[in-house]
Amino acid sequence: MVQMLQDAAYIISGAFICGFALNSFLIPNNFLDGGITGISLLVHELYHVNIAALIVLFNIPFILVGAFQMSGSFAIRSFAGILLISICLGFIPYPVFHYDRLVISVFGGVFLGLGIGLGMRGGCAFDGLEVLAAYTLKRTSFTISEIILAFNVVIFLIAALRLGFEIALYAILTYYVVSRTINYVVEGLEEFTGVTIISGKSEAIKSTLAKEMGRGITVYKGERGFLKDSFEISQPCDIVFTIISRLEVRKLKNVVINIDPNAFIYTHTIKEAANGILKRKIKHG
Repeated sequence: MVQMLQDAAYIISGAFICGFALNSFLIPNNFLDGGITGISLLVHELYHVNIAALIVLFNIPFILVGAFQMSGSFAIRSFAGILLISICLGFIPYPVFHYDRLVISVFGGVFLGLGIGLGMRGGCAFDGLEVLAAYTLKRTSFTISEIILAFNVVIFLIAALRLGFEIALYAILTYYVVSRTINYVVEGLEEFTGVTIISGKSEAIKSTLAKEMGRGITVYKGERGFLKDSFEISQPCDIVFTIISRLEVRKLKNVVINIDPNAFIYTHTIKEAANGILKRKIKHG
């Protein structure tokens, strides 16, 4: 029940913020976005059809696809969220802002991305394009990102031809801000970094990471060597893996290099990490 209430709060607040972004920033200033929302805004600009009705109408087919592709619960949540956005657009008297185009593009994108991201955290999709991309993925060799990009390129090209090149460029900027904001909302501001360390002094490194830095570590058994001039020569080694915050990367590298200046270290971004030994409060020194 607590989880359901939390999801409902995400969806309601996300729909309200999406309505704010559209009615206060994008629609009054003739701005566009990508995805199904972008198609709705484009049709609204070209033919002056009610935007609230368009958002519901254009998303219904993708919600039906989502019912089969994802689940019935996902489809119901998505339809409820999109319906809430439509109600917000039609009945809430949001303030209207007319500022510089760059300000409108950036802040309109931030609020729209915030709303969509909150909806995703609540387990629904306010824009059906990703559902379509996931459905198409199974029938083509393209990735989801490539499919979404292709759809958006078509939207932006039509916008450039019908509404002007400048509006299309601002639409691309808005879409970029929306996508980056969604990433922050869904994945969190504190991205984690995975660090892999290969060293002949792995015992000292393991001890320092666990005892002094308080990090959880995982050890893989591997072999070092296999160089060009001595390919037949190798020795067993422990490959150390740990997860830290972005702010701790430099500190960890310095610690490892002080132990073994020749240690091989590589990092990669962890999109989501849960449980295990993860220190949420970062100490620097």
